[in-house]
Amino acid sequence: MVLFRNAVLLLPLFLMLFLTIFSNEASALPAFARQTAMPCSACHVQAFGPGLTPTGRNFKLYGYTDKSEESTQLIPLSAMIRGSFTHTQRGQPDGAAEHFGSNNNATIDEAAIFYAGRISSKAGAFIEGTYDGVEKKVLLDNTDIRFADYADLAGNRFVYGVSLNNSPTVSDLWNTTPVWGFPWAASPLAPTQSAGTLIESLGGQVGGATAYMMWNDFLYIEGGGYTSLARNVQQTVGTFDAAQNKIDGGAPYWRVALQHNWHGHYGAIGSFGMHANVNPQRLQGAGTDQFTDFGFDATYQYLVNPKHILEFNATYIRENRDMNASLALGFAEKQSSSLDTVRIRGAYTFLQTYGLTLAYGQTSGTADNIIYSFADPITGSRSGKPDNQAITAEVSYIPFGKSTSAYSTLTNLRLTLQYVHYFQFNGGIRNYDGFGRNAAGNDTLYLNGWLAF
Repeated sequence: MVLFRNAVLLLPLFLMLFLTIFSNEASALPAFARQTAMPCSACHVQAFGPGLTPTGRNFKLYGYTDKSEESTQLIPLSAMIRGSFTHTQRGQPDGAAEHFGSNNNATIDEAAIFYAGRISSKAGAFIEGTYDGVEKKVLLDNTDIRFADYADLAGNRFVYGVSLNNSPTVSDLWNTTPVWGFPWAASPLAPTQSAGTLIESLGGQVGGATAYMMWNDFLYIEGGGYTSLARNVQQTVGTFDAAQNKIDGGAPYWRVALQHNWHGHYGAIGSFGMHANVNPQRLQGAGTDQFTDFGFDATYQYLVNPKHILEFNATYIRENRDMNASLALGFAEKQSSSLDTVRIRGAYTFLQTYGLTLAYGQTSGTADNIIYSFADPITGSRSGKPDNQAITAEVSYIPFGKSTSAYSTLTNLRLTLQYVHYFQFNGGIRNYDGFGRNAAGNDTLYLNGWLAF
């Protein structure tokens, strides 16, 4: 009965896939491909997904405005749907989420509609409206509205622009920062670590503006600020969380990067970060906590031969915390603390169709028996430590999106098999939560189908 129920949940995804592939008419195209008349593989390393080539980064840099003379679209709309099956080594007795069983769950992760493309010759947008199939709600997801232009200075190209967006790093061009970092998709029904930096947790709950420039296709600088959206605005766009920290005033954000392309050997190094004073759990009257996040990243891509593409990404984030308000409110044990996050990824792509990725993630920081308490099974920490270590192996298959594929820009599909193994979870290896659960009990097998059209 369980397998039957899971199969029924996945039927809409496979039905949509069947209709899209075998229909003689496909009236909707991925918006960017339709606008530029280029296959998805021109901008995406794996012909689908967040991983960008230099062409894809430039398309974003110039505000999503590049357009082919052959394009006839009036409104750049696209849609997508993601469905999945999740198995964890040990089940979650109270259910993986509301209305889901303890293990072996299938779900429609999300369905989304995008405005994605050109508004005018110097303005464009990426706006995502999403239905969350696990939480059963509609929300305004990643949003990036841009104005961009360029000038020639002393014989060098100078690109400049402004981004209005709802998440720090959503405007970023590299796949090393929180919004676009690996994994591109992860199970919404598997246990996740409790600790995370502020810059990783603000998506959709803030509004901000950044100004950016690229000089000579080499030096990139971006700076701006964010503030928390009002409660009624967050409720309207479906992102309100009563337990979320609220930014007091504005929070400055910065990004600097150097990039170079040596005849198909592409490399970039950079730094990013933000500083914010926040009211813990939106409570005022006890002062504020201070968070300062410093990030450093590096990227290498072997693009000499598109038949064989190699990638390497590394990211490090250091967060320093002054928990003055949380200490006064009883939300923290220590006033000063820190959190360190490391992400390393290596990937190989064959024919922009078959992908293999290995990734390592580690989080460590100051122990705090209140912030990382062991009050709850699975999500708690018996030691009061935020430490986590995991390795992720992923294989993917992308049949469409290439100039030589049968469906080129008509539709796109990504099929993924992912396995996550935890060496350490919420500060421990064995009985980490104080209720007898081991880190390896959260090991996750995740099968994902992601269709865009």
